[in-house]
Amino acid sequence: MRILYLSQYFPPEAGATQSRAYEMASNWVRLGHTVTMITEVPNHPSGIIPPAYHGKLYERSPLDGIDVIRVWVATSPVKNFRSRMLFYLSYMVNAFLAGIFLARGHYDLIYASSPPLFVGGAALALSWLKRLSLVFEVRDLWPESAVALGELRNPKAISMATRLEEACYKRASLIVVVTEGISQNIQNRGFAAEKLIIIPNGANMDLFVFLQEERDQIRRELGLENAFVAVYAGIHGVAQGLETLVEAARLLQDQPEVAILLIGDGPEKGKIRALAERYNSPGLRMLDEKPRSQIPAYLSAADVCLIPLKNIELFKGVLPSKLFDAWACERPVISSVDGEARRILEAAQGGWFIPPENPAALANTLKQIRSQPEICRQYGKNGRQFTLEQYSRKVQAENLAAYLENICSSSKIR
Repeated sequence: MRILYLSQYFPPEAGATQSRAYEMASNWVRLGHTVTMITEVPNHPSGIIPPAYHGKLYERSPLDGIDVIRVWVATSPVKNFRSRMLFYLSYMVNAFLAGIFLARGHYDLIYASSPPLFVGGAALALSWLKRLSLVFEVRDLWPESAVALGELRNPKAISMATRLEEACYKRASLIVVVTEGISQNIQNRGFAAEKLIIIPNGANMDLFVFLQEERDQIRRELGLENAFVAVYAGIHGVAQGLETLVEAARLLQDQPEVAILLIGDGPEKGKIRALAERYNSPGLRMLDEKPRSQIPAYLSAADVCLIPLKNIELFKGVLPSKLFDAWACERPVISSVDGEARRILEAAQGGWFIPPENPAALANTLKQIRSQPEICRQYGKNGRQFTLEQYSRKVQAENLAAYLENICSSSKIR
């Protein structure tokens, strides 16, 4: 197959979206398919484009066999409604133009990953113009999530986004979702179950492994050789509610042997850092974003990994990929993601669920499990085995490729 893949976010940017896009595309290349990726120039989440990309409307270069086209976007460190709309719309327009003028030749289908939903706008136009089947991936419901988080309030913008969302669903030959909750939501809006498949988030089981030497080195460098270490590694955004972790560290000020590490970057990092500085909790550390290749080492340095999300009903259908990354590294987790993620956590016997946005529950759980190293180790091993059996990214990519091949075959028959 020749696949034209649209994902606004892609490495070297770090994050779950970037990882999923890269690992799907690279595995398809491994299987003998050709993939052209149209993405943005690196800037997320800081909103700053590196100097190497200044003055360029696009750059084209291969990455592990993937033909990557990076297009300019109107980005800014200032995050508000206007800057976000310019950011999304500039990608939509430039991705469409790249699909016309740069991604020439024959393709078998278009694969578009949302959110941002405006990726779907470019994909819709390209699928109509090139007369190609569209496969639309929904990793999160948008605009519903943006509305729930208060990031999108303008009624006209919500109406426009909803119409675009439904147009993508109607046009798509196949809708790929990451959870049962998202699938059910789309079905409740009148779209047939036969049109949807679930390819959940998962882990790269070759990259994410427990690394003892790196664990020892990081803990030594941070002066945490004898501490009980809880790690959050990921985006510092509104949805994560990282204030809960900072508040928990404040409640643990009389427990200096318990450390909480926040690793990453994002639009809320300044706010989180200011709160941390106000409390000045000795057990709280904030580290800069790390390349994805280093994340397994930092997860290995943890005694437990943290999976927080805000208390929003829509998030009961969310299944964070960092859950499987932690398990792949044989780390147990404390998760505040209810619903589908909680059911999987309990099925795997890989950690503890606590109510979302509850600092006291987090602090108490950390104090409790600190004295249970054998249980922590067993939960970590359980998680690794569970992920290997059911959530390997390599197997997921192979399964999805089979669906895409069926769509290509059906298109040729018609």
